Amino acid sequence: MTDPFAAYDMTGKVAVLTGGASGIGEASAELIAGAGGAVVLGDIDEGGAEKVAQRIRDAGGRAVAQCCNVAKKADVEALVDRGVAEFGRVDAMGNIAGVMNADLVIDITEAEFDRIIAINMKGVLWGCQAALRVMMPQGSGSIINISSAAIDYPNSNVSLYAMTKAAVAMLTMELAIEAGPHGVRVNCLAPGQTATNFGRYLRENDKGEIDADKYAGYVSRGTSLSPIGRLGEAIDQAHLVHYLASEASRFATGAIFRVNGGVGIVW
Repeated sequence: MTDPFAAYDMTGKVAVLTGGASGIGEASAELIAGAGGAVVLGDIDEGGAEKVAQRIRDAGGRAVAQCCNVAKKADVEALVDRGVAEFGRVDAMGNIAGVMNADLVIDITEAEFDRIIAINMKGVLWGCQAALRVMMPQGSGSIINISSAAIDYPNSNVSLYAMTKAAVAMLTMELAIEAGPHGVRVNCLAPGQTATNFGRYLRENDKGEIDADKYAGYVSRGTSLSPIGRLGEAIDQAHLVHYLASEASRFATGAIFRVNGGVGIVW
C-alpha cells in the first residue's frame, strides 16, 4: 500500500524562509522541521526568529536564524547563502515577509510607497533571485511566494498593498516559465484574512495594545466575508507552504493557491 505521507517527508531537504519570527513563517518553519527538514529563518526581528529556531532545535529539529531585512538585497542573499553553508543546499524558498498599508491612494506618501514596494515587491524578487542561483545548478527546487486575497477583489484603503501583491502573483507566473526548464517550480499563496502579527496595528490602540472594539470589528468583518464564518490562522497557510515545499506538489507550478475561507465568493 502506498504511504500517503511519504511525499510530504522533508528529510534531507532545506527550506529558507523570510518572515520566520512569527505568523505564517513561524508556523511553516515548525511544520517543515517537524517533517524532517532543516530550516533557515530570516526576519528583521532577529531575536524572534532565533526563539523559533531554538524551539525547533529543542524539539530535535535543525534550524538556524539570522537578521534579514528583505528590502536589502544583500541580506536576502546572505540568508540563502546561510542555507548552503549550514546544510549544503536549498530546496525550498519561502518569500513570506511582507507589510500592510491601509491608506487611501490620495494619502499615500512617497516615503510610504517606497517602503511598501521595497518590502513587498523587491523583497520577493531578491528572494527569488537568490534562490534560483542555488536551485538552477541543482536542477531542482521550489519557490513559494505570498500574494493576497486582495488581488481578487477591490477594497478601500488597501490599494498600494493590493498592487504589490498583484505584482507578486504575476512574478510567480512569469518566473515559473523561466525556472521550469531548470527543474524549479514557483507558486504562490493568496491568503485571506489571517490573524497574525501582520496587520496587527488594525487591532491596536495608540499604545500598541489590542483594542477590544477594534478587535471585535476586525473579527466581525473577517468572518462575514467567509462562507465558513471564520478567520484564517497561520497554520492554515503553513500547511500549504509545506505542501509546496515537498514532493507532494511536484506537478504544481505557476499556480496561485487561494486558502482564504472563500472570501471571493461572498464578496
